[in-house]
Amino acid sequence: MAENVICEIPGNIWKVLVKEGDQVAAGDPLFIMELMKSEVAHVSPRAGKIVAINIVEGQEGVDAGEVAVVLE
Repeated sequence: MAENVICEIPGNIWKVLVKEGDQVAAGDPLFIMELMKSEVAHVSPRAGKIVAINIVEGQEGVDAGEVAVVLE
């Protein structure tokens, strides 16, 4: 069953650490957002496979609640 990983804060995508097809463990960092010079890592809620990435490095103006990564 697919699970959406959402952006927890509004801001910019500083770094995407995974690609489609990657296997991740619970707690693995998926991407890092930047907000007012602070970095906020978003981690995998569980083990699984990355099936979609809806963000790109350098993307600006991402809203909180946007689906960033889909995990299967």
